[in-house]
Amino acid sequence: MNTDLRLLPLGTHVVTRVPVHTPSGEVTRPAGAVAVVVRAPADPQHAYRVRFPDGGEHSFLRRELDVRKHHKDLSVPPQPDWMAFVQYRCVVGSRAFGLETDASDTDRRGFYLPPADAHWSLWGVPEQLEDHDTQETYWELQKFLTLALKANPNVLECLYTPLVETASPLALDLLDMRDAFLSTLVYQTYNGYVLSQFGKLEADLRNHGEIRWKHAMHLLRLLMSGIAVLESGEVLVHVGERREDLLAVKRGDVPWADLDRWRLDLHARFDAALPKSRLPERPDYERVNAFLLRARRGMLEVRA
Repeated sequence: MNTDLRLLPLGTHVVTRVPVHTPSGEVTRPAGAVAVVVRAPADPQHAYRVRFPDGGEHSFLRRELDVRKHHKDLSVPPQPDWMAFVQYRCVVGSRAFGLETDASDTDRRGFYLPPADAHWSLWGVPEQLEDHDTQETYWELQKFLTLALKANPNVLECLYTPLVETASPLALDLLDMRDAFLSTLVYQTYNGYVLSQFGKLEADLRNHGEIRWKHAMHLLRLLMSGIAVLESGEVLVHVGERREDLLAVKRGDVPWADLDRWRLDLHARFDAALPKSRLPERPDYERVNAFLLRARRGMLEVRA
């Protein structure tokens, strides 16, 4: 049953959790009656006025009402500790790029593989696990693989980061076949993302006279990484000798005109690398699918 006690707007369809009684104790409306909110209080401590289908009205506290569309949801049983099924944990972001400072967070990413019975159940499993306090995100394996096949930069960098903290035998098998995810789709994905984000930076500059320099730094870095993928067939994570140049961008020490020329030069190199690339037009879907099926079968006897 839904326990969300946020304020309900007028017109919300609700289900009553408690019956309505006459002063003598007779039930006039059973628990589970459907109504619509016609008057809302200023805070959850006061009553709502609701109207039933026959026109009758009554007042209820928020805790006595369910939102109807939530009331129909399946009751979710106690959930296991999904983090116990994390198979791959790595560090990405500034620390993996070689662009960290004393103030940098440590961003961890990876994937988890739930037991088969949990995956096949009515309730399914979370597509991703997040802990905002510790800056951690873990995708369910199929989601992780799908994102990598689409050349999602964040996930490809997970496969190529030099900072790996946890890798099960299954995860090591995946790292051994990470080239299966690389294709010239990188050109469309990386280039399109950078063009879109640079457009937003230009709008910020026009409208506010200032941009988010950290974002500009990472967009340049992403272009460098995309060029490396097309030219060498490997995802460049650590920026190497370009560290100081990129940190200068992050500090705002590089004039916008110089930054934009650098960006255009990188775009030109990216364009030139595409027709020369030895990467296939599409990733190896069959190889990745076979890996996923092996992984799923391996979880048949595991219990949540």
